[in-house]
Amino acid sequence: MEVLLWYLLAVNVLTFIMFNLDKWFASTGGWRISERTLFIASLAGGGVGGYLGMKFAHHKTRKTIFSVGLPVIGAVQLVLFLWISI
Repeated sequence: MEVLLWYLLAVNVLTFIMFNLDKWFASTGGWRISERTLFIASLAGGGVGGYLGMKFAHHKTRKTIFSVGLPVIGAVQLVLFLWISI
C-alpha cells in the first residue's frame, strides 16, 4: 500500500510539472510535450496532478478531452485509491 501511495504521489507531481512545462514551452515557442503524452501520464495515475496543472497553468482548458476528461479521471482514481486502501 505504501508503494502505491509513493507511486501516485510521484506520478501526480510529474504530471503537474509536465502540464506547466508544456505551457511554458508553448509561450516561449520551444519544444512541446504532446497532448497524447500528457493524457497518458494522467491515465497512468496522474489525473489529479494533471487537473491541478491544467488549472494552475491555464493550459489545455479549452480542449474538451482535458477540461472534462481530467476531472473524471482524477475522481475515478481517487475513488479507486480510497476503495483499495480500506
